Amino acid sequence: MKSLAPIVALALLSALTPLQGWAQPTPAAQGAAQATGANLNISPKRITFDRNRRSGSIYVFNQGNAAGSFDISLVDRVMLPDGQIIPLTDAQAKPETQAVAGRVKSAQPILQVSPRRVTLAPGQGQTVRLRVVGAPADPGVVELRSHLTIAALPPRDSGTTAEQAASAAQTGQLSFQINALLGLSIPAIVRLNDPDIHAGLENARVTLEKLNGPTGPETPVLSVELVRAGANSLFGNLEARVPGQPKATPPLGLAHGVGVYTEIDRRLVRIPLTRAPAPGEHIEVTFTDDDTSPGKLLAKLTL
Repeated sequence: MKSLAPIVALALLSALTPLQGWAQPTPAAQGAAQATGANLNISPKRITFDRNRRSGSIYVFNQGNAAGSFDISLVDRVMLPDGQIIPLTDAQAKPETQAVAGRVKSAQPILQVSPRRVTLAPGQGQTVRLRVVGAPADPGVVELRSHLTIAALPPRDSGTTAEQAASAAQTGQLSFQINALLGLSIPAIVRLNDPDIHAGLENARVTLEKLNGPTGPETPVLSVELVRAGANSLFGNLEARVPGQPKATPPLGLAHGVGVYTEIDRRLVRIPLTRAPAPGEHIEVTFTDDDTSPGKLLAKLTL
């Protein structure tokens, strides 16, 4: 007897998960995802709570030309030392990442989210509210985190019909239907202490790399380790400049919205530069806060 044709669906993709080691150009560039004709945007790109702020909201907007339905949930994710962000369950299953996964402190038990599912017509938006309820079980924890995740649901007509399945069974052919279900994920951070935000920059170097394949041009790339020296997570902007040039001069390299979460102490960041440094030329690398004290210089290093 010939089997019925299988149906394959792609799972959630996180539009806000960085590639290994690479700093993303700007958070806004990561804030939209397309799913079955719906073009989803979310603002802001992260949300932080503290002892004075116990509730907040984010805005989800469908700027596409088709309606879409979305599940809204909290998913724990872990940041690896190369900057990659993966689901906590995946990190727990791999021996090489179990130690980092064990340091994640989940905010799920004390965060309440509403609503949990929305359907958005083209041009329609929805406010999603988050609220801190209760206190963590461990009084010594200073920061908790989960990720608010908006996942697209498959359209009702995405499955194989009975007629299509019967036709495939009669001919003995395999029929695959692939639906790309995209989603967005932003960090939701709960701080239980007075923020302890300190950073350092170490092990900076510039290399020439072929980023577009073996036949492409060589691009100068700045690699630097961003060190979390305080108890809390980091979130800010990295810049590479030639010392002494006017502030209005464009930087050699720039990365907005670079974070280091509390499960890691340092993160490797790689930033393509607009040009290679001249012989004997110095490069000044700075990391400025974009969290508790926006614009404050947290770390500086000169190559």
